Amino acid sequence: MNCLIFALSLMLPNREKYSALIKSRAKKFGFQSCGISKSGFLEEDAQPLEDYLGQGYHGEMQYMENYFDKRLDTTKLVEGSKSVISLSYNYFPEEEISTLDNYKISKYAYAEDYHEIIREILREMVAELQEEIGDFHFRIFVDSAPVLERSWARKSGIGWVGKNANLITKQKGSFFFLAEIICDLELEPDSPVTDHCGRCTSCIDACPTNAIVGDRIIDGSKCISYATIELKNEIPESFKNKMEDWMFGCDICQDVCPWNRFSVAHNQPKFLPNHILRTYRKADWKELTQELFSEIFRKSPVKRTKFAGLKRNIEFLGDRPDPEV
Repeated sequence: MNCLIFALSLMLPNREKYSALIKSRAKKFGFQSCGISKSGFLEEDAQPLEDYLGQGYHGEMQYMENYFDKRLDTTKLVEGSKSVISLSYNYFPEEEISTLDNYKISKYAYAEDYHEIIREILREMVAELQEEIGDFHFRIFVDSAPVLERSWARKSGIGWVGKNANLITKQKGSFFFLAEIICDLELEPDSPVTDHCGRCTSCIDACPTNAIVGDRIIDGSKCISYATIELKNEIPESFKNKMEDWMFGCDICQDVCPWNRFSVAHNQPKFLPNHILRTYRKADWKELTQELFSEIFRKSPVKRTKFAGLKRNIEFLGDRPDPEV
């Protein structure tokens, strides 16, 4: 069968042959999905992005106002680029950290820092592709630089943007990271998939801070993830008694999404939580020191909030009794 596929691939135009090869290599290197779009201007995202920034929904994330043109046009971000290769990488854990008498941390932060892990995997994948295709110009992005990841992933057919503004797939839910290879290869673009949120409002109904304010629009300044990670100042009193023990990030809108019943556990050893995350409880977190923070989160995304930020979050949460079961 493999010989037949190889023989047929020789008969295909380069852009189709290379596209098939890239998707095959993406699967080999552990990516959940791979889709391709033509590099260019995201016309349908221009006005929504301008409106989002104009409404101040980005809160104190001033960096979102930078490089407006490059956010919308990948040919300005990567000169000479012809294709955007979008990829997803599963991070859904086999076992969740206990929330009994515990503060909560987003599942993506159980792991070592995904930026470097996925970036290194992509470097190896591109090196192998260049051995087979020949040299080509590219840049790799993993939640970095001004790239509208969800827009490109939606355009490439990986999934649709749900009402919680996360990318969702029917087969795998939404617990995955997104990454891109923007390159000068002429590739065969994929088509977007249809929206399957329907009349479901589970994410909207479950959000304790009412951060989902419109169709696929999140008021970041109301979001628990924003308050616990991005916000550098004191957490506003409007969050009091609404954070449901989240000390870093928030998974509520994903946890209640019906499509996430199809999520399966990842098989990436570097995404396994360390033993301290598995064993610590509220009393332990309240005694957290700078030294312990540095030890526990040395390779973790949690280091982004710094020791002072995590202590601030814990102190703001205080003692919230566990719900009765």
